[in-house]
Amino acid sequence: MINLVREKYPMPEQDPNIRNGNFLEVSSGYTEEMAVSEAMRCLKCRKKPCMSGCPVMVKIPEFIAKVAEGEFEEAYQIISETSSLPAVCGRVCPQENQCEGKCVHGKKGEPVAIGRLERFVADWHAVNYGDEEIKPAEGNGHKVAVVGSGPAGLACAGDLINKGYDVTVFESLHKIGGVLVYGIPQFRLPKEIVAAEVAKLEAKGVKFVTNAIIGRSITVDELIEEEGFESVFIGTGAGLPTFMNIPGENLLGVCSANEYLTRINLMKAYLPEYDTPIQKANKVAVVGGGNVAMDAARCAKRMGAEDVYIIYRRSAEEIPARAEEIHHAVEEGIDFRYLTNPVKVVGDEKGYVTGIECVKMELGEPDASGRRRPVEIKDSNFVLDVDCVIMAIGTKLNKLILETTENLEANDRGGIGTDKYAATNRPEIFAGGDAVTGAATVIKAMGAGKVAADGIDRYLSSK
Repeated sequence: MINLVREKYPMPEQDPNIRNGNFLEVSSGYTEEMAVSEAMRCLKCRKKPCMSGCPVMVKIPEFIAKVAEGEFEEAYQIISETSSLPAVCGRVCPQENQCEGKCVHGKKGEPVAIGRLERFVADWHAVNYGDEEIKPAEGNGHKVAVVGSGPAGLACAGDLINKGYDVTVFESLHKIGGVLVYGIPQFRLPKEIVAAEVAKLEAKGVKFVTNAIIGRSITVDELIEEEGFESVFIGTGAGLPTFMNIPGENLLGVCSANEYLTRINLMKAYLPEYDTPIQKANKVAVVGGGNVAMDAARCAKRMGAEDVYIIYRRSAEEIPARAEEIHHAVEEGIDFRYLTNPVKVVGDEKGYVTGIECVKMELGEPDASGRRRPVEIKDSNFVLDVDCVIMAIGTKLNKLILETTENLEANDRGGIGTDKYAATNRPEIFAGGDAVTGAATVIKAMGAGKVAADGIDRYLSSK
């Protein structure tokens, strides 16, 4: 039976005025009845347009059909054929721009809630089969290093271990997961879920080495020449913060979103039993309009700030954050100041932030990105009273591996140069994710990791 209801089944959520004071997950997920009802909305399209929007090519209609039949474990096995992190993707992927953006239902109503169904299936499996024994994959005798344990590295490691490779993942921080643990807040992605996915990889035989800065502790060349790795995948992400270079950015109370989120997410500043240093701000300005800006603003509210502003230089139509994250932020009391651009951070005689001076903007002609270019309105300056400013205007690539790996070439964006198979100019080295493209999404990084795993398999199989 096909359900022609035009709207998604609503997602159960905490009340906004309660959740903005805690770090518990915002959404509690579908029940079995909700999931079956939502799955029955699928039209079972012959051409499967939703799959074309998925970077890891999950067999979406097939897994949804199993959910509609109540065969939840079969649905999980179908997703797992191509996705290493279904519980993660079901929570943080921008489905509205990917799989759900291609759903035929979306032409006259709301698309099928593919992401919510993926999350349901993964969570159901964890509850009902989470303690099952995972057998290590049979080895093929080849040894591969993965640099970086974010979504690209984990996806690459997962595919390689399934193909029989001896895989070791090197992570510069003390926790495995990359941006999944230091960047995305607990209320969007519980860290227990990331840990469970990592544990599955460990059970299959993947080895993890933490506190290993490749390029400092040991170079990529040394991994190959001295440690015996036949191939190396580089998935180090793009983690260096960007600032505006405006007056006052060196005042006490200005920080990057990277630092702020890392102190909260990785170093547990939101838990009273941890003594992680973090500013207890009362009025916070977050500069930027992406998902990182939403995360920082929503964290600031939960950390006790009375007023939290999002300062974005374009209008609501151009803001790049996920619609769901913006919706949640508005519900939680975040104040959006659109068509506003900072020009100076204001401080007192002791060097502490007291405000942020901004100008009003209007939209002009489209720029190279296709979005209308913001133009400053003359004499429109005003000051917002704040005691903390968080810069969330993007990140840039760390050049450490490029600078310490012999003859490794960069691309025109400053990242590591690769071909369509994720191969670099050095045949034994592959790269993918933000280290190649600059900051993008979790699922695109995973897709790049999968492409690299296939490329490494072809390379080592041909030797």
